[in-house]
Amino acid sequence: MKHKLKITIILLTMFVLTQFIGLAVLHADPFHIEQEINGTMQKVSNPALSWIQPPEIKTQQESFSMLTSLILAFIIAISLLFFLTKFKIEFVLKAWFFLVVCIALFLTFYSFEKIMALAINYNWALIIPVILAVPLAFIKIYKKDFLVHNFTELLIYPGIATIFVPILNIYTIIILLIIISIYDIWAVWHSGIMQKMAKYQINKLHIFSGFFVPYADKKTKQKIKLLKEKFKNKKISEKTLKAKNIRVNVAILGGGDVIFPIIAAGVMLTTLGLASALFVVAGATLGLTSLFMFSEKKKFYPAMPFITAGIFLGMVLSYLIL
Repeated sequence: MKHKLKITIILLTMFVLTQFIGLAVLHADPFHIEQEINGTMQKVSNPALSWIQPPEIKTQQESFSMLTSLILAFIIAISLLFFLTKFKIEFVLKAWFFLVVCIALFLTFYSFEKIMALAINYNWALIIPVILAVPLAFIKIYKKDFLVHNFTELLIYPGIATIFVPILNIYTIIILLIIISIYDIWAVWHSGIMQKMAKYQINKLHIFSGFFVPYADKKTKQKIKLLKEKFKNKKISEKTLKAKNIRVNVAILGGGDVIFPIIAAGVMLTTLGLASALFVVAGATLGLTSLFMFSEKKKFYPAMPFITAGIFLGMVLSYLIL
C-alpha cells in the first residue's frame, strides 16, 4: 500500500464525498429554472447564467462534434499550462486558477441554493455565491491553508462538471475516458510531465489541483512538536524544516481523477437515472481503491486507467441489473 491505511481512507472519503456532491449539484441543474408557460411549469434556460451556459446538444452528430472540440480545448489548455510552467509565468497561472476556482465555486453554491429551495431575492441569489466563492478562492490560491484547499476541492469539481455533462452522452463519455486514460499513462509512465507539473505547482506556485494530505511518522511528528515549542507563535519556514532534515510525506489525488468520474456519473444520471449513476460512482471508487491497495511507496501511478476500468464495470453492471 502506497500510503498508510488512515490516509488512504481519508483520500477515498473525500473522493466519494465529492462524487455525491457532484450528483446533487448536477441534479439541481443551475443552468435551468422552472417557469410557468401557458399554465404549466416548464424548464427554461437560466438567463442569469447565459454567460457560461453550455450549448444544447440535440443530435448524435452534434455530440461527437462537441467531443472533438472538447479534446482540442483540453490539448490547448494542457499546452498552455505547460508553456506557462516552463517559462515560470506564475502570476498568470495563479490568476488563471483563481478565475476557474471562482466560477466553479459560484456554480456549486448557486446550485446549493436551488437544492435547499431558499426563498431568496433574484439578485441576492447571484450575489451570495459570489460573496462565498471569491474569498475562498483567494485564500486557496494566494494563501497557504490546508483545510481551505481541501474543502474547496470538494466543491470545485461538481461546479466544473455542470458545464461538461450537458454536452456529452454515454458514447462520447466512453471515448473521452479512454483518451484521458491513455494520456494519463503517457504523462505519468513515459514522459513524466504529470510529476513535473505537480511538483512545480506544489513547490513553486504553492497550489495543487487535487486533494492534498500531508502526513508524517512518529519521529517526524516529535521533531515538529519540538520545533513548534522552540518557535512559539512563529511560522516554521520550509528552509528550517529542510535544515533540520524534517520531511513530511504528501498523499495526493489529482483533480482530473476526481472530476472525470463525476462527469461520467452525471451523464448516466441525466440519461439513465440515479441508480445507474450510483453504479458508476461505486465502480470508480472500487478502481481507485484497488490502485491505492496495490500501489507501492515512492512510485507514481496513473489513476485514470484504474478509475476508468471501474467506471466501465459500473456501466456494464447497471445495464445488466437495472
